[in-house]
Amino acid sequence: MTTRHFLTLMDFTPAELRGLIKRAIEMKAIQRSGQLFEPLKNRVLGMIFEKSSTRTRVAFETAMAQSGGHAIFLSPRDTQLGRGEPVEDTARVLSRMVDIIMIRTFEHEKIEQFAAHSKVPVINALTDSHHPCQLLADMQTFFELRGDIQGKTVAWIGDGHNMCHSYINAARQFGFHLKIATPKSYEPDGAVIHASAGAATLTDTPEEAAHNADLIVTDVWSSMGQEEEMALRRRAFADYQVTGKLMKLAKPDCLFMHCLPAHRGEEVSDEVLEGPQSVVWDEAGNRLHSQKALLEFLLASSPRH
Repeated sequence: MTTRHFLTLMDFTPAELRGLIKRAIEMKAIQRSGQLFEPLKNRVLGMIFEKSSTRTRVAFETAMAQSGGHAIFLSPRDTQLGRGEPVEDTARVLSRMVDIIMIRTFEHEKIEQFAAHSKVPVINALTDSHHPCQLLADMQTFFELRGDIQGKTVAWIGDGHNMCHSYINAARQFGFHLKIATPKSYEPDGAVIHASAGAATLTDTPEEAAHNADLIVTDVWSSMGQEEEMALRRRAFADYQVTGKLMKLAKPDCLFMHCLPAHRGEEVSDEVLEGPQSVVWDEAGNRLHSQKALLEFLLASSPRH
């Protein structure tokens, strides 16, 4: 049996992704009913964090605990990776001890290399190129509040980075149209756009992207590792803040999402973040349920070793 990994949304079929969203909603209902449900009994998740995290770490640890399993947190200070052990060697060792591994790191090539040498499923918990776990939570939130996102219009406002790349992949996989507004020199990778076959398109202004949108999404202007560019980025992104005025260009029932943490007064106004169209807190909470569904899916297709 081939080991399945989740490095980008393109690793699963559209039907599998929709199945994950459905299962996440079911698992959320099970938890809220108070029912004891432990599908991951005695399974162990190894968590490698080279980037700091709040939502990702807590969601994965809680998901394993509530599902009867266990999670081990590993930072560069705790492992030989931090002392220069080759990625492939760490992958070979860890995958002989744990049942599944998630990695939050910088270079996407590193997680690809790790997965190539792992005997167990590997989950991308964020790289500089993609953030697929966040998209599962975002799609779950939209499905819960507005129904199927197929045929809808989504606006991405801001940096064409990892979150934008994952939204481009989501447009392909879930069948919505993504309109992207970024400053010059901050556009998403051209190859990722090209591969979308028209599902994602670049616009000239945030206003054009937001027009008649069903969902508007943004993220911070400076991601981890880009702090030294903060002043330059603030100037470049000054006209790309999601404000109440911008939200008025979208459909009346348009939702606002942000993967958090948010820099209020930069990429989003406080008025929007705390406003009635904002679903960022439900979106954050759904990280738990969507990651439960992902863990269950990958471990169900991965024999014990």
